[in-house]
Amino acid sequence: MILQKLSLINYKNFEAETFQFDPKINCFVGNNGVGKTNILDAIYHLSFGKSYFNPITLQNIKHGEEFFVVEGFYEKQNSSEKIVVSAKKGQKKIIKRNGKAYDKFSEHIGFLPLVIISPADRDLIIEGSDTRRKFIDGVISQRDTDYLNTLIKYNKVLAQRNSLLKYFAANNTFSQDTIDIYNEQLHTFGTSIFGKRTAFLAEFLPIFLKRYKSISSGEEQINLTYESQLQENDLLTLLEKNITKDKFSQYTNFGIHKDDLIFEIHGHPIKKFGSQGQQKSYLIALKLAQFDFIKNHSKTNPILLLDDIFDKLDETRVEHLISLVDNENFGQLFISDTHAERTEEVIKKVHQTYKMFPL
Repeated sequence: MILQKLSLINYKNFEAETFQFDPKINCFVGNNGVGKTNILDAIYHLSFGKSYFNPITLQNIKHGEEFFVVEGFYEKQNSSEKIVVSAKKGQKKIIKRNGKAYDKFSEHIGFLPLVIISPADRDLIIEGSDTRRKFIDGVISQRDTDYLNTLIKYNKVLAQRNSLLKYFAANNTFSQDTIDIYNEQLHTFGTSIFGKRTAFLAEFLPIFLKRYKSISSGEEQINLTYESQLQENDLLTLLEKNITKDKFSQYTNFGIHKDDLIFEIHGHPIKKFGSQGQQKSYLIALKLAQFDFIKNHSKTNPILLLDDIFDKLDETRVEHLISLVDNENFGQLFISDTHAERTEEVIKKVHQTYKMFPL
């Protein structure tokens, strides 16, 4: 799969811009603040229907304007695809494939597989479990539309149950029959999600461990563990047993919305015991394993975005990343950096075509 052309209108800091891309390596170079990351984010937007860095739609519209349009022309499996994402103030965002709008955004997820490696990925280590759940969900959703739809249904029922708990507390009332309806739905959806997350981790872990070994000295003992309350008991039982706690907190305390991924090195949390270099290697391995997993299931090479990677990683890790495109198993690569000479020097070490975009 190749992104051949990208057009931006009123997207972030761009008024009107068009880029024609090389099928292998594309580098956006320039000072901070000129919009390098915004171009990568526009490419991400075409795959996921939202920004990687700012999911609030209106804040992606150029200041002082009323709308934005992001347009991408792809070659995928010997056919041409045109994807357009547009948003206007006061209206719903629209995603179109070859001129036809999607009824649900979820129908588009996975059609243009993509992986981004960015300094913002450090949030996976330092932030709460919600960030890591989004990572799991993002990877699985790119190859399993049913999973994404079930997750959307679960979150909707969860919000309704939480609202009901607040209503009970505010009105000093309670209805077990009504709670039971939500419990059954959460149990059905949650059990399906738990099963798919468990199966995903079983397949993903060996891929991740292999990737980590290839980009590190191989001496560290690292691990990635899935943690869920459903490993203790089925969700229906957990919800029924803990209704008193839920009524008091006015919140659903048990379910797959509390799941987490545990990142460890030598049996300890990598957040506290991993060096900066080890944490960086861990995150890169995580994202490259994501690439491998999605490629295995989609039967196509995902687009790979490397944002500001040279400033955040040492030269050895950067060269390893870039050398991956020498391997036919990788497809199109997009890079942003502040130093054109540094970027081109590393790019020339691989035997692929490339294009530089000074900004």
